[in-house]
Amino acid sequence: MPIKNRLGEMHDEITGWRRHLHENPELLYEVHETAAFVVERLKEFGLTDITPGIGRTGVVAVIEGRTNTSGRVIGLRADMDALPITEASGVGYASQTPGVMHACGHDGHTSILLGVAKYLSETRNFDGKVVLIFQPAEEGGAGGKAMCDDGLMDRWGIQEVYGLHNMPGLPVGQFAIRPGPLLASADEFEITVTGKGGHAAAPHEAIDTTLVAAQIVVSLQSIVARNVNPVKRVVVTVGTFQTDSNASNVIAHQVRMKGTVRTLDPEERAVAEARVRRVVENTAAAFGAQAEVTWIEGYPVTVNAPQETQYAADAARAVSDNVNDDTDPVMPAEDFSFMLEQRPGAYIFLGNGDTPMCHHPAYVFDDEAIPLGCSWFAELVERRMPAA
Repeated sequence: MPIKNRLGEMHDEITGWRRHLHENPELLYEVHETAAFVVERLKEFGLTDITPGIGRTGVVAVIEGRTNTSGRVIGLRADMDALPITEASGVGYASQTPGVMHACGHDGHTSILLGVAKYLSETRNFDGKVVLIFQPAEEGGAGGKAMCDDGLMDRWGIQEVYGLHNMPGLPVGQFAIRPGPLLASADEFEITVTGKGGHAAAPHEAIDTTLVAAQIVVSLQSIVARNVNPVKRVVVTVGTFQTDSNASNVIAHQVRMKGTVRTLDPEERAVAEARVRRVVENTAAAFGAQAEVTWIEGYPVTVNAPQETQYAADAARAVSDNVNDDTDPVMPAEDFSFMLEQRPGAYIFLGNGDTPMCHHPAYVFDDEAIPLGCSWFAELVERRMPAA
């Protein structure tokens, strides 16, 4: 595959960075050592326009091309945080932090963007500015939103923004992308059902919250089956179910449940919230119980802009002969969506081979994907901002 020669030469060095980061994972916004490592590398490359502390612990750096007659400014983003998972990969460079692991490949994403930074700082074969975005807290902390709230787009004048994510199950060397919705929104709900506790031998004297909550779990599936347009995608999942008693001869007074709603359509997202509330409250009322719903708004739908998706796909074809530009959307969520709400751009999947899926304790990032990811970013910059 036609990766850029210089990036091929840097493969071992970038792999070394990636394995160092893998050994030293950090969670959410507490990516202090990771951010310091990024800043240190950027300074080694000769960059001086480096700003830490954006979105609490994010890092932003600017590389100027040989010329800037186009006035174009493109943002490239990588995420830095790990997951609260105990590693079971068996690799020699496994996490040295108990209970924390780079189980989603963010160490690979950060290292790829560092490799691109070194390459672009050496060549500067483009006309415009590149803004490097190293983001904290993608894994549930909305670090992308935090960086945007700190003025990321306006402060650096970003006009387009691009990112990538490794994808287990796709062959190394394959890219996959699509215009429009690529990843789902992800909201959470908490439900508290309150009835009347009692003795299991006298259910007529109680209001059985376990029965009520079970009916709610079943009824919630009617939202997808009967309230959502069949051609749209919505997932409603109840993930936890806890009674306030562990005894077999007690009818619980209260049951608490937690779950998630995911969709690829903002309108269906609003419909799903309204229906969850109505189904929960009315089902409980039908049994003489009460129910309270707490809705926790999460990441929005990740929507690729059509023209920028074409740019991203064309750049992928320049470095790989295996590009799917009409891949199916998937239902995990991604807080790059906040950046795409503010600027047009695109998010692409990079094949990680036949490995365990992301968020699995045996997950392993395939270092053979590094030159491809680096070459895609570099090709994208050079195509969008050709040297004058």
